[in-house]
Amino acid sequence: MHNPTRAPRPLVALTCVALALSGCASMDDTQRRTAMGAGIGTAAGAAIGAATAGGNRGRSAATGAAIGAIVGGAGSYIWSRRMEEQKRTMEQATQGTGVAVTQTADNQLKLEVPSDVSFDTGRADIRPNFRPVLDRFAQTLAANPATTVRIIGHTDSTGSDAVNNPLSVNRAASARDYLVARGVDTRRIQIDGRGAREPVADNGSESGRARNRRVEVFVGEQVAQLQAPAQR
Repeated sequence: MHNPTRAPRPLVALTCVALALSGCASMDDTQRRTAMGAGIGTAAGAAIGAATAGGNRGRSAATGAAIGAIVGGAGSYIWSRRMEEQKRTMEQATQGTGVAVTQTADNQLKLEVPSDVSFDTGRADIRPNFRPVLDRFAQTLAANPATTVRIIGHTDSTGSDAVNNPLSVNRAASARDYLVARGVDTRRIQIDGRGAREPVADNGSESGRARNRRVEVFVGEQVAQLQAPAQR
């Protein structure tokens, strides 16, 4: 018999997650983000399971919890310990090179490579001082095979779109080909070129144009997609 004074299970689950996380002062940021996403997602999944329960309530709740754990991180990337380690490794590998290594708001690892490291003006050939960075980057990708990579090339506003657009794509392609030659599966890498459309500095000065001639590399670890079994 239904007990109206008894709190619904999903509410209990959410409360437990909140209390558990509030008491984990020893957690670092990586652990806290991962636990919060999975915990809230699992609780939400329990609600899904309870709402869709038919003849087998236990199976529906378990399925819902599994779905919810994924929903908790869906729509963005997760920042796992592997991602944190990869970030630290690339920070060490690029120290003093001018390459900026950051974590984006949606939990991707971003490498912003300026033109004085990556490519000569008007060219898509990788410069010698860019190669050690890519060598180390390829090693971190091998250590974290669950990640995918996006490489985006940019130019300054000098010249026409007819020149800049393919140049930016060719720069991204050169970086991809270099990584593939060092064992990274080409299926993990997407490339794009934005030409001069996304400047980060004023193209009216030489220093601004130099900042705009860059390559951006994004690494993301996505939550695995789970398809719920068909209801019977």
